[in-house]
Amino acid sequence: MSKPTIQDVARAAGVHPGTASRALNPGLTGRTTPETTRRVREAATRLGYVPDQSGRNLRTRRSHTIGVLIPDLGNPVFPPIVRGIEDGLRDAGYEALIANTDDSPEREDQLIRVLTARNCDGFIIASSRRDDPAVAALLDSKMPVVLVNRLMDTVTASVASDDATGMRAAVNHLVGLGHRTIAHVTGPNTLSMTQVRRAAFEEAVAAAGLAADPGLIETAARYAVDEGHHAFSRLLDRRAPTAVIAGNDMIAIGCYTVLRGRGLRCPEDVSVVGFNDMPLSGFLDPALTTVAIPQNDIGTAAAQLILEMIADGRSLHRLLPVSLVVRGSTGPPPVR
Repeated sequence: MSKPTIQDVARAAGVHPGTASRALNPGLTGRTTPETTRRVREAATRLGYVPDQSGRNLRTRRSHTIGVLIPDLGNPVFPPIVRGIEDGLRDAGYEALIANTDDSPEREDQLIRVLTARNCDGFIIASSRRDDPAVAALLDSKMPVVLVNRLMDTVTASVASDDATGMRAAVNHLVGLGHRTIAHVTGPNTLSMTQVRRAAFEEAVAAAGLAADPGLIETAARYAVDEGHHAFSRLLDRRAPTAVIAGNDMIAIGCYTVLRGRGLRCPEDVSVVGFNDMPLSGFLDPALTTVAIPQNDIGTAAAQLILEMIADGRSLHRLLPVSLVVRGSTGPPPVR
């Protein structure tokens, strides 16, 4: 039995083949009336019609795929972002080719080469550093590139959460509770996200009239639980803060494990604030106070932005609002 064609769909829907083609093309939404679109799609489903993607790609000279590079798919913050990207691309007839870089520049460079060889129409990258030769090479080739929660001086398109505002809210929350010795466990200094969050922490502490103490800041090698544990351990060996703001929720969990290992209670002895509001943060013990970033919205915005760049070359920086979610991991400082 031969496969149904667009002509078969058109006959079943009572329209011209060109009309049927437009109705089934996600990139031409609105070019046919809602009623015609519904009738054509129902006919296509009934007949089991599948569009010839290879033919479409030849006509448009596009693969209708976007390379998406993620540093760590094991980090719970990234799956909602990826879902937002996929949903945003699929609505326009594009698909995401997702690759995990393991936060390795070498792996990232290799994957960019592989995805470029597959003729991706653009890239959404969440793993680039501020100085990133692989991404710079992509930009030199005029490939559309959108960064997610990262900044580079040469990139003209990005989607990020308003981390500076979120960090200020976290500091002000702790100060409002009475804390005067507030620590910060950051992520790797090579990432722009780390730099933004650390700078905002230092500015907010100074604005609150607290003394700047470099000993209250420690760097984790990765945004991971084990590295957060090691970094916070080093900090506690030299200082005794009453509160700590972690670079992300994974580092915050590392802080939890250190406190428990040393017989300290959260928040009675040390309050902990995370960043990102990853799924299940509210189910930790105690539930984690954290800065919530709009994870799915970031992905959707990145998808919209890359499609705009492909269509007309426009590029923008989009900064999405955040909110502080107060839960059980923060409270007044202990009386000493």
